[in-house]
Amino acid sequence: MDNGEWCTIESDPGVFTELIKGIGVKNCQVEEIYSLQDEHLLNDLGEIFGLIFLFKWVKQEPRKCLSFYDQDLFFCNQVIQNACATQALLSVLLNNEKIQTGSELQYFKQETKDFDPQLRGEALSNQELIRTVHNSFQKPEPFDFYQDPNDKQKGDAYHFISYVPFKGKVYELDGLQKGPILIGDIKEGQNWIDIAKEEINGRIKKYSEQEVMFNLMAVIQDKRQMAEKEIQDLNTRVLKIYQDMKSQKVALSEEQQKDHDQLQNIIKQEWLENTVSDESIISEEVFNKELNELKQKINHFQDVIQQENYKAEEHRVENVRRKHNYIPFILELLKMTAKKGKLPGLIEQAKKKQQEKNEMARQRKLQQQQGNK
Repeated sequence: MDNGEWCTIESDPGVFTELIKGIGVKNCQVEEIYSLQDEHLLNDLGEIFGLIFLFKWVKQEPRKCLSFYDQDLFFCNQVIQNACATQALLSVLLNNEKIQTGSELQYFKQETKDFDPQLRGEALSNQELIRTVHNSFQKPEPFDFYQDPNDKQKGDAYHFISYVPFKGKVYELDGLQKGPILIGDIKEGQNWIDIAKEEINGRIKKYSEQEVMFNLMAVIQDKRQMAEKEIQDLNTRVLKIYQDMKSQKVALSEEQQKDHDQLQNIIKQEWLENTVSDESIISEEVFNKELNELKQKINHFQDVIQQENYKAEEHRVENVRRKHNYIPFILELLKMTAKKGKLPGLIEQAKKKQQEKNEMARQRKLQQQQGNK
């Protein structure tokens, strides 16, 4: 690959999470959304900073783009081939002040704030760190095939766009469009996701009718950091209750005293000062009930951290596999298999399995067509 080129990358939350951390973002992760109708799933994600929507590009759709819009809104035309995934991420990351973007992205945003979208897109090509991290997910290619530049029979093209809330409005940001697309105004007390959801559901319905593949991901707050902060707040409340118990002459059990001493060593005094005492608690029974409820919440967030650590390790291993070049190993294995005379038989088995797979796919498609009648 030429030094100035950008590779295509897989639409996967593990890939996107490692990518944004690689370019300096501190407090975000990316999660896949399987259904916008699942309110429990959406609530479990916590605050959603933005949505990334992937779909198979069929034909450029005429859209009503804004010619005049808030210049604080970061919008960038796509002038780099294959960069739309990273560009869609940047459209979310650089349009939310709660996201800790790091010095590299802050510098890029500041330096290009007076650029028009086209020039800003060209400036992105000069961002060495962003391009390097993006291209680290390039899949190893075993062979280079010559492709006739006049050949129009090319593979499917996929495209990423973003949906973001910004200053009371919801925008669709598509680097292939001339400008941002206003989706709607956020009313008081309204969740911006409800506005984006209607637009995305309309697209999904249309693409489903055309058998177009799509994928939806959310940029959210890092769940481990969020859980750690919740545990810190809960432990502060626990210590405050222990102190209230002592002040009201309620004896602490041996286990509670040990917990009290440990928390006192890790919790800062200013945290305690910001925690209000509950003067209504006057009995040991009520104190213990309150403590048990807090401990259950702490256990819940500790489970969240454990689950996120496990998931992060799975993503790390999978990303290592994505980046590793298995071609030399596979070629050597094929040579050894051929040398032992086993390769022809394995090829026939593979052909048979593929034929069976194709037949099963054909049967499923027939069943779907009959079900739609």
